[in-house]
Amino acid sequence: MALTPQTIQTAKNSQRKKKRVGRGNGSGRGTYSGRGLKGQRSRSGGKKGTKFLGFKSSLKKIPKLRGFKSPHAKKQTVTLKTLNRIVSSDDVITPQYLMKKGVVSNVRDGVKIVATGVIDKKVQIKGCLATKQALALIEKAGGSLIV
Repeated sequence: MALTPQTIQTAKNSQRKKKRVGRGNGSGRGTYSGRGLKGQRSRSGGKKGTKFLGFKSSLKKIPKLRGFKSPHAKKQTVTLKTLNRIVSSDDVITPQYLMKKGVVSNVRDGVKIVATGVIDKKVQIKGCLATKQALALIEKAGGSLIV
């Protein structure tokens, strides 16, 4: 039988009971009821929520937000090594071609070819960006970038 959320049942004692304090010494929380001896926190109403510090000192505790988040999505990168593996000579490489081959997941943000690895096939690249070094290696193999 597969365990699904419907078949799992909670154990009888899985819900932790509220700690009852101040019910005598036999309970383990008698006499001072876990509050210690004297002081403000031992009195009723002495342990109020968060202490609001002065604005400046509370500001000091917040970590600085460095840098910024760019509104422009990063282009998907494809290496020359990957291109060499998936293409044959005289292919025209477009973002849609790379998506069909399963190299990139979406073409909305654009595709950029980077110079990791080598390429030894003559290919034409259309609609993709390429780094200077990648372009040099593609042209060395006999390919070109169509603008």
